[in-house]
Amino acid sequence: MLKNSFIKATNDYTTFEKSVPAPYIRKSFTIDTDATAKITVAACGFYELYINGKRYTKGYLAPYISNPDDYIYYDNYEVKIDKGENVIAFLLGNGFQNNPSGYIWDFDKASFRSAPLVSCQVSYKNAFGKECSIFSDSTFKVAPSPIRRDDYRFGEHYDANFEIAGWNDKGFDDTKWNNVIVTKAPKGELRLCAAEPIVKECELKPVKITKEDDGYVYDFGVNNSGFCKLNVSGYKGQKIVLTYGEMIADGKFTVDNIWFHTEYEERDYKLAHKDVYVCKGDECEVYTPSFTYHGFRYVKVTGITEAQATDDLLTYFVIHSDIKSRGGFKCSDDTINTLQEMVRRSDISNFHYFPTDCPHREKNGWTADAALSTEQMLLNFTPEISFREWLINICKAQNEEGEIPGIIPTSGWGFGGWNGPAWDCIVAYLPYYVYIYRGETDMIKESAQTIYKYLKYLLTRKDENGLMHIGLGDWCHVNGVRPPKAPLEVTDTVMSFDIATKAAFMFNVIGLEEWRDFALKIAQDFKTAIRENLIDFNSFTVKGNCQTSQAMCIFYNVFNDDEKARAFEVLLKLIHNENDHFDVGVLGARVIFHVLSDFGYSDLAYKMITTPEFPSYKNLIDRGATTLWENFYNPEYKALNNCDKSLNHHFWGDISSWFIKQLAGIQFNPNGDDITRLNIKPSFVKVIQNAEGYYTAPSGKIVSSWVRKGDNILLSLLIPESITATAILPSGF
Repeated sequence: MLKNSFIKATNDYTTFEKSVPAPYIRKSFTIDTDATAKITVAACGFYELYINGKRYTKGYLAPYISNPDDYIYYDNYEVKIDKGENVIAFLLGNGFQNNPSGYIWDFDKASFRSAPLVSCQVSYKNAFGKECSIFSDSTFKVAPSPIRRDDYRFGEHYDANFEIAGWNDKGFDDTKWNNVIVTKAPKGELRLCAAEPIVKECELKPVKITKEDDGYVYDFGVNNSGFCKLNVSGYKGQKIVLTYGEMIADGKFTVDNIWFHTEYEERDYKLAHKDVYVCKGDECEVYTPSFTYHGFRYVKVTGITEAQATDDLLTYFVIHSDIKSRGGFKCSDDTINTLQEMVRRSDISNFHYFPTDCPHREKNGWTADAALSTEQMLLNFTPEISFREWLINICKAQNEEGEIPGIIPTSGWGFGGWNGPAWDCIVAYLPYYVYIYRGETDMIKESAQTIYKYLKYLLTRKDENGLMHIGLGDWCHVNGVRPPKAPLEVTDTVMSFDIATKAAFMFNVIGLEEWRDFALKIAQDFKTAIRENLIDFNSFTVKGNCQTSQAMCIFYNVFNDDEKARAFEVLLKLIHNENDHFDVGVLGARVIFHVLSDFGYSDLAYKMITTPEFPSYKNLIDRGATTLWENFYNPEYKALNNCDKSLNHHFWGDISSWFIKQLAGIQFNPNGDDITRLNIKPSFVKVIQNAEGYYTAPSGKIVSSWVRKGDNILLSLLIPESITATAILPSGF
């Protein structure tokens, strides 16, 4: 219906050498009666939709962020239109269709790269009840907009002197405008966007403004994602530059930690993380970018006078996908409460249709990042609809051999070492955990073929001992240890074992018994290979002799139940050898605290998380963090401290899952077979006086709270009637 009616403004597209303005596109049409129009808009890139001068776009960065050779997304609207003249109009942005700043991941080489494209259909009934339709065609008119350059990652340049009053409304004379170009669409399948739109959560005002060299630094108090609304009275031609950043280093604003040091560094720094506004000289001018967003706490503003540097100059618009809160945790310990808040802020500021690794430099859908956070995101928020949409794109990105790229969407980058089982597990983790927490099987059914194909791919990558070592390992090990202490053959093979185990479980859920048996055989073979080649059963020590190797083999059941106590003794010794600090990367951090709690050592886990000494989560707070950082670097190592590293990553955030599952004790669907079953198994950590967690299950809200009363504990529970709960208390209670 829409595939053959794509239009664009020009054959030219923005490059680093040449900027092509975002286009205004419009069409005036006349109808013989008032009507309700059904409007479908498909776009490659981003769009804003206007009908008779009013903006109707569902949210920011519509319709979605995808590889258009896989899927072309569209949105549906119902809009009242008038008897007589009506106008449908669009402002188009480059989005994923043309992203030169993504050259590090080869987005500049994308086969689909072009100027942004749009296709639309307007359907209504005329005065005689006949169905009428208007399609995008060569009669649509086009002109350049004030957005002189827009880039999804770098930012937007807006010159108000190019504004055209009334361009999207009735009565406008567009006879001097050019006609659009009718063009062939990319080869992707048309798909209605089901993911939640990107919306504004709140507005923040600056907490501090500081004069710095040639500008003013606005501090908004917390790291987040979005952009600033500029409200200024300036002179005609005044150029105001907003540079977005996360940190102050040596007393100065910097973006050094959120862009890459490449041969193009000088060029990039002129563009990266900047919105530029050129005033037209009105008494009051208001600007917000249309086709970009940033991750930031600070904004350095240059090009303004001292008189303009007021609190009202900038307002932080916090934007992310419109996923809602589902669960949470609080307790008597302010450190834990702050960390819970940091995890949630990191999660939500990295959710723009799908989980991203950071909201500034990359904005990529790194698969491992999301896999590590899937469970804690489901406990805290309602991401499953967006998860499902992204999973469809993940399945589409799988290549013929069965391999899955490390980032999705991609135009082809992310294979050949930028993935591996700890990344690829996303294809199993998303449907598995949505089933566990929501009881939904749609995602399992939709991804089953992809998972089965991936299992067959794993068989082609095993070495002569049946082990895996093909991708990235225990990423971001504390203090940047490279390679990480856990050998790649350990982490890759354990994760392959877990993928196959979860695949067998899911295949069984949907009645694919042959595939279940196939997956079980693969899982057993991986487990055997690990036990025969990577574990010394004289000492019950896993190869690497490190916290990650030991904790992963316990958590993922490589050790049998009767062996785990001996293996845990080794883990405990490894922790004590580090003066009760964690010494892991993200794969180890995902499991180590849960393993400690399973063996009755929640107090030790709590200590590791909250000690002020490096490395710990509390140490991040003491160093000014308001979101989780990508790395745990010792502040004494100045050469490494925050260099080229994000201060907003969510993949260390499973501590929130630990708060809810272990401290509050909400262990939902513990056997994975019944969403009406619940274990309440709290950990009464000695220094915590009270704690409360909640999770909203499909059948209602679950609350577990406890408070110390002298030597006793008062445990209070709120359990929906349809749920059968079992309380499992620590010995002595």
